[in-house]
Amino acid sequence: MNLTFKQMTQDDIDQVVQVEENSFNNPWSKQSFCEEAANPVAYYLLPLMAGEIIGYVGVWFILDEAHITNVAVLPEYRKQGIGEKMMREILRIAKNNGAVAMTLEVRPSNVSALALYNKLGFVSEGIRKQYYEDNGEDAIIMWLRNIDTFA
Repeated sequence: MNLTFKQMTQDDIDQVVQVEENSFNNPWSKQSFCEEAANPVAYYLLPLMAGEIIGYVGVWFILDEAHITNVAVLPEYRKQGIGEKMMREILRIAKNNGAVAMTLEVRPSNVSALALYNKLGFVSEGIRKQYYEDNGEDAIIMWLRNIDTFA
């Protein structure tokens, strides 16, 4: 697998929106991604295969914490370890940007994502009730409190 990574730019947004629309029932708008590309605290990492964007992970760097905004991989590329490689790379980037901890929210029904985050050392620290607008599902709040122990 010849997987490479790059940081998202405005030129990548149409492809990122395609990933988003193929991954979620309630996708973010193109305008949301345009705003994220201009957001000084946001960093979006894109995995590429043969030059094509096949996923993304977004993170906000706030003080010494990194907050994952969203993670997606095109359906045809799932279950190939791309999500894990993407997460390991964003953890490396977060550490290099001074983050000491990382957090995210995940659906309890997203068993594969939960397994990945647990594998990477994230632990559940709470619940956000009715967090997801599409179906009112709760979100599990997960933290990796010490990025140094990861790397």
